[in-house]
Amino acid sequence: MDYAIGTLAELANVTVRTLRHYDQLGLLTPSTRSRAGYRQYGDSDLERLQQILYYRELGFSLEEIATIIDDPHTDPATHLRRQHGLVLERIKKLNSMATAIEFALEKHKVGMSLTPQERFEVFGEDDPEQYASETKERWGHTEAYRESAKRSSKYTKADWQRLKEETTRWEQRLATLLDSGAPANSAQARQLAEEQRQHISRWFFDCDYDMQVCWADMYIEDARFTEYYERIRPGLAAFLSEAIKANAAHHAG
Repeated sequence: MDYAIGTLAELANVTVRTLRHYDQLGLLTPSTRSRAGYRQYGDSDLERLQQILYYRELGFSLEEIATIIDDPHTDPATHLRRQHGLVLERIKKLNSMATAIEFALEKHKVGMSLTPQERFEVFGEDDPEQYASETKERWGHTEAYRESAKRSSKYTKADWQRLKEETTRWEQRLATLLDSGAPANSAQARQLAEEQRQHISRWFFDCDYDMQVCWADMYIEDARFTEYYERIRPGLAAFLSEAIKANAAHHAG
């Protein structure tokens, strides 16, 4: 079956401009042209376009896609198996990211058993109450939320003060290390990243390296978390993010 460029664009939910761009790159050249010179695509072109779009969705560049799908030793079934594996990897990462967000939001609601005055005494102007509704609505059904809430519900004012003091001391050590000019992948920076992971596991729930790496991304992608660390020291959010990833890579190796 032959498809005009507009028909193919509609089937694949892409723009005509995209198909023309793929043609110019030699990535998707129409099988034939009409007598009037218009592009006409066949079923094999449609299948190739599907492969291109799958790989694009998985984050591959057009240059990488061209190399992959033009490999003479790779058949369609191999492409599908590879894509299936990549999708499963993405699902795993997204699940870890979701859990990381659950915990990060949960951290903002800690201390709900405290009175307003006690919360102010412990947290100052960073009142966690403002995030409580958002946290429960979005993540209240998760195991991470339940475990963190279970532990935190037993903490006294003294517990929260001790947690806050530990966090503040750690943040100041991190800022001092940044000021010293030490690289984010240094042994000292990796150690501080490891201490953060252990702190979370000790106070809230078990935190693995994949989850911590997801937080590392949030520190520079979510304005709320970036602002928190930037108030301590400009550049601290990115420094911590890199240190966490370096520590995870170090332990993976």
